[in-house]
Parts: sequence; C-alpha cells; structure tokens
Amino acid sequence: MSATGAQPAGTSDEQSSAAAVRQMFDSVAPRYDLLNHVLSCNIDRLWWRRTARRFREVLARPEASILDICCGTGDMTLALLRHRPQGAKPILAADFSHAMLVRGAEKLRNYNAAVIEADALHLPLSDSSLDLITTAFGFRNLTNYEAGLREFHRVLRPGGELGILDFSEPGGFIGKLYAFYFRRILPTIGSMISGTGSAYSYLPASVHRFPPPPAMLALMRKAGYADVSWTPYTFGIAGLYRGVRS
Repeated sequence: MSATGAQPAGTSDEQSSAAAVRQMFDSVAPRYDLLNHVLSCNIDRLWWRRTARRFREVLARPEASILDICCGTGDMTLALLRHRPQGAKPILAADFSHAMLVRGAEKLRNYNAAVIEADALHLPLSDSSLDLITTAFGFRNLTNYEAGLREFHRVLRPGGELGILDFSEPGGFIGKLYAFYFRRILPTIGSMISGTGSAYSYLPASVHRFPPPPAMLALMRKAGYADVSWTPYTFGIAGLYRGVRS
C-alpha cells in the first residue's frame, strides 16, 4: 500500500496519473450513474444520505459555505441539498472531469447549487472560506492524498468540517466475499455496461492502494485536522472519514 495517491496502470508521475484519471472518468460518464447503482445494488444511495445526515447541523445554517468536491454527476450534492433551508447559500459542486460535470450540471439545474470545473489539488477558492467540504468516492482518485488534505485544510475556516466518503477493504469472511466480487465480478459487469474495461479494473486496484482507516486518520492528523474519526458503512465496505480544521 502506498499513501502517495492514485496511480492508474501505465502512469509514472502525478501529472500522467491525473490525466489518466480524468480521461477515465470522461469515458465512463455516459453510463456512470447506471453503473454505480447496478454495481452497488443501490446501496450507494444510502451511503450518500447517511453522510449528508452527519453534517445536517452545518447544512442547516443558511450562511454556511459548502463545497462538494469530486462531485461527479452530483448525487452527493443532491443528498446534501436535502438538508439546506430555503434561501441558503448555494452549495458549490466541483469536479475536474468535464464530461462528468456536464451531467452533474444537468441534474442540479433546478437546485440550489453552483457547478464549477476545478481540480481538488488546486481549488480556485480563498483561504479559510468554507465551513464544510465533502467528497464521495473521489478522494481516493487524487494523485497525492496528503496534498489534497492540505488543500482542503487551506480553504476551510478554523472549525470547518471535512467529510470523506470512500471505499475500504473489510476483513474476515465478509472481506473475502467482497474481494471476490470487487476484483472478479465487478470489472466484468462494469466493462460490459460501460464498454471500457480499464476503468473497472482500476477501481479495485485504487481501493487496494488507498490507505486503510488507521493510516488515513494519521494522514488527516498530520495535515492539521482534529477530532478525526472513521465510521464504517455496510460491514466496512465503505466508510466516512471526518475531521475538523483545528
């Protein structure tokens, strides 16, 4: 396991890795939503809603500035919007994949959200300007995890919250079943539906490369977050990392 960041097959540095990740998500964008729901048996909807509920206090504040980074097609943003009062400041929904963002913008068109194309490692936002940052199944794809945590820390206000929803590798019998599905069955189904095999071979590889919860929490503390925690979802298949900018 490396804690550096995502590295798709055939890439050798952060620049080439970022380009490969962007191209990958652009290529699967047309069927991304369908694949997510099919491959997760719709459990992903529960994960988004559960995550949003954990931040309902800050979401309920009309003046709170909120960013959903790596928003993809906007499902996490929609879950957050359920807890925003009428007349609240719009949620920023950002991603660096143009094709994904086009679909997200269409889904969010009639909602209180502002869609921007932005790189999570180089946010076009002022220091100490946000009260909450969320990212669902996107942080794992950053080419430098520590740099991502530092950039989020930069734009959060003191006391601002960070929520990272992402996959993990559970242990025990459940972990063995999950590993078989994730590494053998999921790539085959994903390739059949999307027409591209590389993206769904990359997925289990990226989860295996991602730091396990204790290591991820250590990275968060190192980047300056306090009160860090990890809450497992569905036997630890996924989980929510939380931290507060100290």
